[in-house]
Amino acid sequence: MVALLGPRQCGKTTMARHYIAENKKQYKDIHFFDLEDPFSFDQLTKNPKLILESLSGLVVLDEIQRVPELFPVLRVLVDRPKSRTKFLILGSASRDLIEKSSETLAGRITYVEVTPFSMSETGIKNWETLWIRGGFPRSYLAKNQETSCHWREEYIRTFLERDIPQLGIQVPANTIRRFWMMLAHYHGQIANLSEIGKSLDLSDKTVRRYLDILNGTFMVRILSPWFENIGKRQVKRPKIFFRDSGLFHQLMGFKNKKDLFYHPKLGASWEGFVLEEVIRFKKARPEECFFWNVHEQMELDLVVIKNGKRFGYEVKYTQTPQIKPSHQKIIERLKLEELVFICPIEKQIDISKKIKIRSLLNFFD
Repeated sequence: MVALLGPRQCGKTTMARHYIAENKKQYKDIHFFDLEDPFSFDQLTKNPKLILESLSGLVVLDEIQRVPELFPVLRVLVDRPKSRTKFLILGSASRDLIEKSSETLAGRITYVEVTPFSMSETGIKNWETLWIRGGFPRSYLAKNQETSCHWREEYIRTFLERDIPQLGIQVPANTIRRFWMMLAHYHGQIANLSEIGKSLDLSDKTVRRYLDILNGTFMVRILSPWFENIGKRQVKRPKIFFRDSGLFHQLMGFKNKKDLFYHPKLGASWEGFVLEEVIRFKKARPEECFFWNVHEQMELDLVVIKNGKRFGYEVKYTQTPQIKPSHQKIIERLKLEELVFICPIEKQIDISKKIKIRSLLNFFD
């Protein structure tokens, strides 16, 4: 069993249909259930086992998070002796949210995260459009900037008013929208949940719950601090990033490139955009990604720990990044394979064997 997980409208269904078209000869039968379709929803909520156990070939269940009661049924069906039925499930909630209902599928399911467009798909020549509009296909491919903004606004409204309640999360749309907009101002910063709670008259526990909802629906990334016993006081609170730069720009009210380039959040926007590209390029899981910060003003935007090796990244919106002696100390303390500065420059520079400056365009070469 394979699960494609990612935010709504990122291309999961399109990917599944392409897979079906290219592999239809492999399966005797193919059955597609869209759980947002009233007929499919009604079928699989009234008597799911009776319907599914009679099917063979490939069974696709789209928007699985709408009917979490299906997971125990799927476990029984997957465990049938000599079963030749293959299940492909698509969901708009993260593995953590889905696993609350699918613990019985442990060892029986492979999770694949599907993201909005990245530079590997749009091409490096279109990086600025991708940054400004974000990677959701209908936003990125819109005929003009105004249409892109309109689509993103409707996406946000639908997400708050329909998608959140469909996950069984009862939070007033206006409340979580206020929280979401407040969170936009913390994009790229260390989160102060108590400060956010006081501004919205919410408890720390409620703020954390709302943050977990946005994280679990692929809207924000909670970047945890890396801890290591180095004898220094380290920052313990996480950093918050919006995973899609287009949605972040929409919540901040940026209608065009000029609005962004003259705003103090320009650097934070660039940092979030580049970090997502690096994490996707490295194929790093959330538990492999950190930032590092100690109270003596030494910090690193991103640390990726992959296959026992550590890679460091500094993301700066400047053409003249400042390389300091402290950066060599960071390499030594964290035992980094390399430290890469990613900036909007036209060329690549090797400062030393382990310190490099790259543009976003040649980083992926």
